[in-house]
Amino acid sequence: MQAQYFPPQGCPQYCPPQVFPAQYDPPLVSPGQQYVKTNIFNKVVTHLHTSHTTTVNMQMINHQHYFPHTESCVNECCETHTMCGVPYNPCCPPRPF
Repeated sequence: MQAQYFPPQGCPQYCPPQVFPAQYDPPLVSPGQQYVKTNIFNKVVTHLHTSHTTTVNMQMINHQHYFPHTESCVNECCETHTMCGVPYNPCCPPRPF
Protein backbone atom coordinates (compact mmCIF):
# COMPACT_ATOMS: atom_id res chain seq x y z
CA MET A 1 0.00 0.00 0.00
CA GLN A 2 1.31 3.40 -0.97
CA ALA A 3 1.36 6.16 1.62
CA GLN A 4 -0.57 9.39 0.84
CA TYR A 5 1.17 12.71 1.21
CA PHE A 6 -0.53 15.30 3.35
CA PRO A 7 1.10 18.75 3.48
CA PRO A 8 1.88 20.08 6.90
CA GLN A 9 -0.86 22.12 8.47
CA GLY A 10 -0.61 25.88 8.03
CA CYS A 11 0.98 25.62 4.54
CA PRO A 12 -1.43 26.87 1.84
CA GLN A 13 -2.01 24.95 -1.34
CA TYR A 14 -1.99 27.05 -4.52
CA CYS A 15 -4.31 26.45 -7.46
CA PRO A 16 -3.34 27.53 -10.96
CA PRO A 17 -4.44 31.13 -11.66
CA GLN A 18 -7.52 31.76 -13.75
CA VAL A 19 -6.99 34.23 -16.57
CA PHE A 20 -10.10 36.09 -17.71
CA PRO A 21 -10.50 37.98 -21.02
CA ALA A 22 -9.48 41.66 -21.00
CA GLN A 23 -12.28 44.14 -20.39
CA TYR A 24 -12.30 47.44 -22.24
CA ASP A 25 -13.75 50.69 -20.90
CA PRO A 26 -15.16 53.25 -23.35
CA PRO A 27 -12.43 55.56 -24.68
CA LEU A 28 -11.78 58.76 -22.73
CA VAL A 29 -11.58 61.68 -25.16
CA SER A 30 -9.85 64.85 -23.98
CA PRO A 31 -11.05 68.20 -25.33
CA GLY A 32 -9.32 69.01 -28.61
CA GLN A 33 -6.60 71.63 -28.79
CA GLN A 34 -6.56 74.05 -31.69
CA TYR A 35 -3.35 75.41 -33.15
CA VAL A 36 -3.10 78.38 -35.54
CA LYS A 37 -0.04 78.46 -37.77
CA THR A 38 0.44 81.68 -39.77
CA ASN A 39 2.65 81.85 -42.84
CA ILE A 40 3.41 85.33 -44.22
CA PHE A 41 4.67 85.66 -47.77
CA ASN A 42 5.84 89.15 -48.89
CA LYS A 43 5.67 89.57 -52.65
CA VAL A 44 7.24 92.44 -54.63
CA VAL A 45 7.52 90.72 -58.01
CA THR A 46 6.25 87.34 -59.12
CA HIS A 47 7.66 84.68 -56.83
CA LEU A 48 6.92 81.02 -56.38
CA HIS A 49 6.57 79.97 -52.74
CA THR A 50 6.52 76.22 -52.49
CA SER A 51 5.63 74.43 -49.33
CA HIS A 52 5.92 70.90 -48.03
CA THR A 53 4.04 69.19 -45.21
CA THR A 54 5.28 65.97 -43.65
CA THR A 55 2.68 63.93 -41.82
CA VAL A 56 4.02 61.59 -39.17
CA ASN A 57 1.67 58.81 -38.13
CA MET A 58 2.84 57.37 -34.84
CA GLN A 59 1.33 54.13 -33.64
CA MET A 60 1.46 53.44 -29.93
CA ILE A 61 1.33 49.72 -29.26
CA ASN A 62 -0.24 48.23 -26.12
CA HIS A 63 -1.02 51.50 -24.29
CA GLN A 64 -3.68 52.51 -26.84
CA HIS A 65 -3.43 56.30 -26.44
CA TYR A 66 -4.84 58.16 -29.47
CA PHE A 67 -4.00 61.73 -30.47
CA PRO A 68 -6.27 62.75 -33.38
CA HIS A 69 -5.30 65.97 -35.13
CA THR A 70 -6.93 67.94 -37.91
CA GLU A 71 -5.35 70.67 -39.98
CA SER A 72 -6.82 73.50 -42.03
CA CYS A 73 -5.36 76.15 -44.28
CA VAL A 74 -6.39 79.80 -44.66
CA ASN A 75 -4.97 81.77 -47.58
CA GLU A 76 -4.76 85.52 -47.05
CA CYS A 77 -3.56 88.16 -49.49
CA CYS A 78 -2.54 91.70 -48.54
CA GLU A 79 -1.79 94.31 -51.22
CA THR A 80 -0.19 97.74 -51.08
CA HIS A 81 -0.10 100.41 -53.78
CA THR A 82 2.92 102.73 -53.67
CA MET A 83 2.79 105.88 -55.76
CA CYS A 84 6.37 106.66 -56.80
CA GLY A 85 5.66 110.09 -58.30
CA VAL A 86 2.68 111.40 -60.26
CA PRO A 87 1.62 110.31 -63.72
CA TYR A 88 2.62 112.58 -66.61
CA ASN A 89 -0.24 114.53 -68.20
CA PRO A 90 0.71 115.83 -71.66
CA CYS A 91 -2.33 118.14 -71.77
CA CYS A 92 -1.38 120.29 -68.76
CA PRO A 93 2.00 121.98 -68.57
CA PRO A 94 3.64 121.83 -65.14
CA ARG A 95 2.77 124.78 -62.88
CA PRO A 96 5.51 126.77 -61.17
CA PHE A 97 5.44 126.79 -57.37
